Amino acid sequence: MAHRQKAPYVAQDHKEVTELIHALEGHKGKTSKGKGFSVRKHTFPLPNGRSVDSWKMNDWDYKKEHLPTYARGLFTYRTLDGKDEIVVRGYDKFFNHGEVRKTEWRNVEQNTRGPYELSVKENGCIIFISGLDDGTLLVCSKHSTGARGDVELSHACAGEKWAEKHLASVGKTKKDLAQKLREMNATLVAELCDDEFEEHVLAYTPEQAGLYVHGINLNVPHFVTYPGPLVDKFADEWGMKKVQYIMEDDINQVRTFLDKVAETGNYAGRDTEGFVIRCQARETADAPWEDWFFKYKFEEPYLMYRQWRECTKQIIGGKPPRYKKHQAITKEYLEYARKRFLQQPGLAKQYNQNHGIIKLRDDFLRERGTTGAEIIRQELQTGNIESKQVKNNIVLVPIATIGCGKTTLALALVKLFGWGHYQNDNVKAKKGRGQIFADTISSMLVTNSVVIADRNNHQLREREQLINDISKTVKDARFVALHYVHERTNYDDIRKATRDRVLARGDNHQTIQAGSKGPGEIIEIMEGFMHRFQPADPSEPPDENFDLIIHLDPVVDSRENLEIIINKLYETYPALFEGRDMPTDADMDDAINWALNEYRPDFKMDLSRGNGGNNNRNQQSQSQNNTPKAMQPKKQPKMEYFSVRLSAQRINSILDALFRDQDPHTARMYRQLQQSRRIQNEFHVTLMHRASQADNQAYWDKLLQLHSSVPQTDTNKGNWEPELGKCDVQLERLVFDDRIMCFVVRLDGSATLQVQNDEGSGNEEVVFETVNPVAHITVGTASQDIKPKESNDLLQRWLNEGSGGQSGIRELSVKGNVVLDGSVRGVLGRMQGGRW
Repeated sequence: MAHRQKAPYVAQDHKEVTELIHALEGHKGKTSKGKGFSVRKHTFPLPNGRSVDSWKMNDWDYKKEHLPTYARGLFTYRTLDGKDEIVVRGYDKFFNHGEVRKTEWRNVEQNTRGPYELSVKENGCIIFISGLDDGTLLVCSKHSTGARGDVELSHACAGEKWAEKHLASVGKTKKDLAQKLREMNATLVAELCDDEFEEHVLAYTPEQAGLYVHGINLNVPHFVTYPGPLVDKFADEWGMKKVQYIMEDDINQVRTFLDKVAETGNYAGRDTEGFVIRCQARETADAPWEDWFFKYKFEEPYLMYRQWRECTKQIIGGKPPRYKKHQAITKEYLEYARKRFLQQPGLAKQYNQNHGIIKLRDDFLRERGTTGAEIIRQELQTGNIESKQVKNNIVLVPIATIGCGKTTLALALVKLFGWGHYQNDNVKAKKGRGQIFADTISSMLVTNSVVIADRNNHQLREREQLINDISKTVKDARFVALHYVHERTNYDDIRKATRDRVLARGDNHQTIQAGSKGPGEIIEIMEGFMHRFQPADPSEPPDENFDLIIHLDPVVDSRENLEIIINKLYETYPALFEGRDMPTDADMDDAINWALNEYRPDFKMDLSRGNGGNNNRNQQSQSQNNTPKAMQPKKQPKMEYFSVRLSAQRINSILDALFRDQDPHTARMYRQLQQSRRIQNEFHVTLMHRASQADNQAYWDKLLQLHSSVPQTDTNKGNWEPELGKCDVQLERLVFDDRIMCFVVRLDGSATLQVQNDEGSGNEEVVFETVNPVAHITVGTASQDIKPKESNDLLQRWLNEGSGGQSGIRELSVKGNVVLDGSVRGVLGRMQGGRW
């Protein structure tokens, strides 16, 4: 290991750096055709009046040979004496095992040498730290100094705050660190892991948060990096956190270790995304050894295992299994599962109740004499990873709300690649709109390798309809979700960004003509979409059918999201881009500019309440009507039901307390609901549903009057479902069987309604009560086929038969006087086919 235990040092060669800068300058906006590559340059001001330049290439260019540098994260500047220098140098772009030829195991075994450092892949954002020639510290994210108001500003600033905190813990300053790094001619590379600042996939407690130092790179064009033990020593000296890693001398031991950890995705008691393997490699037998990284991510075999589970449940339910990945092995596994179900009556029922899933899988692998990791490795070696060969029948499915930029991105992709694009607003029919939308996309796949299904698809039922209808016609269709992530904690920022876009573009949109309507009406429509938004969940139907889910930020500009989409598609479906020139940064800039400023819709649909989805012809005929537009009645969305909404956090806390000390048999249903994610996201007591209106007309009318009488205030302006009053909800007992679980409750609340009659105006008290036989809160159902309204059936049996014995019903008393604050609200129906 001696050759990796010395601190490397190479001084800056100013002439070499100048030549590098000239080479990068010469490729700004150039084509990526053949061996060409495209470079993007950003200049960032520094507090001392100077500036640094960031150089960025597209991900697809890093796979090409003979680039002037492969650094991913590169900043240059002019020194005080006028010389060009590299001030920040990230790692060379490294790839997953099997992703490129160089990372295929047979080439890794032949062309690399140890020691092999296997460092745990921390789950945060990368931070670069270096020293300037004036003694100041420079802290950057991957491509930004944080000196301007862009997305990465907060990353760099948060990184600098953590650096200050770490340095203070060992009595050192930023100037001390700057001078040391400049003396080393090096960049410190760390991962910012802080859930209070930004959450990722893996959790970090406050004690675990901070800067995890995992590299020190020399500031030179070619890649030279410090060995792990010296990186750890540096982190200790400067008060920073260390990345966990192990050392191996033999590549076969490396492979065995990684395959073993891949079976669980857990190392040293913590879940992990994977490992980065650091070693030395050479191109030929007589070439010099150079520092080189590759990564081993644990995406598989978990996706394969999930596919097996869902396909097994489909065949148990008598449905044909649907799968596109790992086709040969999945077919073999399903044949095994069918055989076992015939041999063991009752096994299928247990499986459907989420029992024996892992055992059946392990039994299959044991009989086959293999492991999941081995199957994935064989597929990689034989090239049998289906997505790598996919060239057509790809459907891009936005999951968005109004103003996220989905149509802008769709138009930009069409401009760049000539893909198909169909907007839901172009469906002129009033009935069967969803089917027409899906059928049109299916027909477009005949002549287009990719088609963008441009509608919001913000609810599960919309995604399910689209996927099912297209799959009936195009058997090998693959669906990619463009998921605009809506975090509840970020709703205010999303509201501001989307409203600003919609109100700024005026009437240049097919659905929302902001120039012709008041802001209040537009905001009301947008708020309804946000309220109904259901995020993508790949572990549940229908989102489990997505081949790929690309997460996008609805707050950032569309240009940034465009690059993310192209990168992810290129990484997942490389064959899709074979034989075509990849776009340059200038190409992507132009495409977004065209979509925003030059494209004009030739067909418009109005979703305002007064139009109900009418197109231009409807608008024209309306304008010709003798009745003034302002006096024409507006269609209101129909009221679906009234309910008392409750705090989900309180309900979940009470459930946890109820089952904390219960025996496994009693807690089985609750644990099943937890593990299968079948506990409701929101909880309420239904007062009355529209279906019961005829039998309770007077009560329904009073609730409607309450809803319409709520004044518009600053707090509820634009809110479709304002609060009608308060209602206390007392939890009495929890009742459940193996299908459904619900709380039995008592209600105590009322509201005052102003009424007008022959004797004049007066007040009337409206008591909040349920028309159901038993007031209740549905907690969850065992499967998607079981509807929440079955709580009424369960409670009727409970009243007639009681709990225990042959009834199969169990109950738990809620101890103490547990009373929750409830908010009474009306819940409006959803717009379908342009109608409420």
